[in-house]
Amino acid sequence: MLDRIVVNPKIHFGKPSVAGTRITVQGVLELLNEGLSFDEIIRDYYPELQVDDIRACVQYAIALVASEDVHLNPAPA
Repeated sequence: MLDRIVVNPKIHFGKPSVAGTRITVQGVLELLNEGLSFDEIIRDYYPELQVDDIRACVQYAIALVASEDVHLNPAPA
């Protein structure tokens, strides 16, 4: 499913986008954050997307967070 997400320096300065579109993962995630359903995103904003494209955006974000190393500083005493 992650093959639906591409990074192309010629599209939105290399921000991850849905393959074959100029729709950024960030843009899709922001709409989800606003509480829109997959169907609403497709109907009202991005009719060229499929449900699997939106799922791929979510999976991409999960994979990105999962790959981060978290370094916590101890709290001052």
